[in-house]
Amino acid sequence: MKVGLFDHVERADRAPATIFDERLTFAAAADDAGFYALHVAEHHATPLSMTPVPGVYLGALARVTRRMRIGPLVYLLPLYAPLRLIEEICMLDHLSAGRLEVGIGRGVSPYEMHFHKIDHARSRAIFIDAFRCISAGLAGERLTYSGEHFTYANVPLALRPLQDPHPAFWYGSSNAGGAAWAGEEGLQFVTLGPVAMARENIAAFRKALAARGRPAQPKAEFPGGAAVGVLRYVVLADSDAEADRIARPAMAHHLARLNWLRDNHASPEITASLRIPHGADVDACVNDRTLIVGTPARVRAQIIRQHGELGMNYLLAYMFFGTMTLPQALRSLALMRGEVMPALADL
Repeated sequence: MKVGLFDHVERADRAPATIFDERLTFAAAADDAGFYALHVAEHHATPLSMTPVPGVYLGALARVTRRMRIGPLVYLLPLYAPLRLIEEICMLDHLSAGRLEVGIGRGVSPYEMHFHKIDHARSRAIFIDAFRCISAGLAGERLTYSGEHFTYANVPLALRPLQDPHPAFWYGSSNAGGAAWAGEEGLQFVTLGPVAMARENIAAFRKALAARGRPAQPKAEFPGGAAVGVLRYVVLADSDAEADRIARPAMAHHLARLNWLRDNHASPEITASLRIPHGADVDACVNDRTLIVGTPARVRAQIIRQHGELGMNYLLAYMFFGTMTLPQALRSLALMRGEVMPALADL
């Protein structure tokens, strides 16, 4: 099983420049530790994310890492002109020496779509059209595409991706419908949520992928060529008590960030369409096993158990969040590297 990292890059009680510097230091340590990839979220108008333009941040990551793969999880496609994003993807693939992974999605937050004047009810159709257009552009020397929302005719594409034919597409979904779509398209896949929910989503993805026959761009490092990932918050320390002391305020702060738009921009019409699966509080996250906290032995046992229940081949670990300090995150990372990851490699 491969281990990667996820990050929203939340606002904290430090200057944004300091936050970015800390994250780059953390990324360099993760690169040295042998993590497979670092995936960064895109969110807008919320303290949950300081990377509303993930391509800028990924450009910085590309220069402080050497081996670890990097990418958005996800680009919110309804907010982009496909031609501009094609060119950004090509740039980042070269800046990272061919280490880019391209997560795509329509955006889980209707608030953010609303701020950008996108009707959330129509965002999926826009997303699909943009995905088809971007796929066509990355595969050829010129972009010719005609869809409901995007049309291009014979646009020369002077900059091509470094990877052949282009970086792999990833899709993250919290529901079985989205998971099945990812399988039908042959994408790399990540899910989240309580064990029962994650199991259902993984089953839907695997069934659809089996019907398709193979991934669109198989990855030899994953069995069957497809990443089947599960997101988990992971906090390690030298004692269970210390890990709990760090994790509880960090998770409480993070949950408040996840709910910030809903709590501060309440709208019955918009809120009705908001679907973000997470525990109501820290204890709920521990009980539903989306938050894994403790010594390396305890964390290792919990991850191995979930691997047996879910059959994932990719653990997407969220290890620097909420009120965590850089030293706390680096210690957790070091323990993950030395005492947990070696036991996961052969799963």
